Amino acid sequence: MPDIHLHPHYHEHNEEHFRNSALITDIVIGMSDGLTVPFALAAGLSGAVASSSIVLTAGIAEIVAGSIAMGLGGFLAGQTEVEHYDAELAREYDEVERVPEREKQEIREILADYGLSENTQHAVVDELANNKDHWVDFMMKFELGLEKPDEGRATKSALTIGLSYVVGGLIPLIPYYVFDVASEGLKYSAAITLLCLLVFGWFKSKATGQPPMKGALKVAAIGTAAATAAYFVAKMLGGGL
Repeated sequence: MPDIHLHPHYHEHNEEHFRNSALITDIVIGMSDGLTVPFALAAGLSGAVASSSIVLTAGIAEIVAGSIAMGLGGFLAGQTEVEHYDAELAREYDEVERVPEREKQEIREILADYGLSENTQHAVVDELANNKDHWVDFMMKFELGLEKPDEGRATKSALTIGLSYVVGGLIPLIPYYVFDVASEGLKYSAAITLLCLLVFGWFKSKATGQPPMKGALKVAAIGTAAATAAYFVAKMLGGGL
């Protein structure tokens, strides 16, 4: 019978893929909100006030608050993922102790779905049952579809999302450092941000296997719509500022 135990390199490859995917996801979350929200805020304020310094002050305050909030959200999500895995792991260990025959039958059913013969199913189950850790690991991966998360995932996620938000959020504010009049800063801010949204959308779609041009236009359209809405609302409500 061929050895169907998971090869060590197979596990390492999955872990590397998982971590890279998680890193890309965190960067996308932080950058997309970082480019869009401060830009929309700056555009809205530019429609209501004349001074770029006011836009800068509000924009920086929003970036600080937004990066902390986004980072905290990433931390909690990562922590929840680890806690969920640990809870399911404990439950699986408990079940292989209390109801081993039911767990063995579940393994046979999983193997049957992969087209393995009945004899092979029983042989694999017997092999796995000799090592409780391997047995539980098999159930976690193939019954529940759970990979062991990185223990430091929560902290890494918080830092990646928070820093990505800061980087994305500072880009729309750069022109306001150069121009004292907010309306002038807005023109260049819109141009720079639109370009960044297109580039970011293109790379984001490329990394996730989506059509790059479609993704670039989609991200740019969302950012433009948010900023335009904020600008005209502020223009109507804050014209007297």
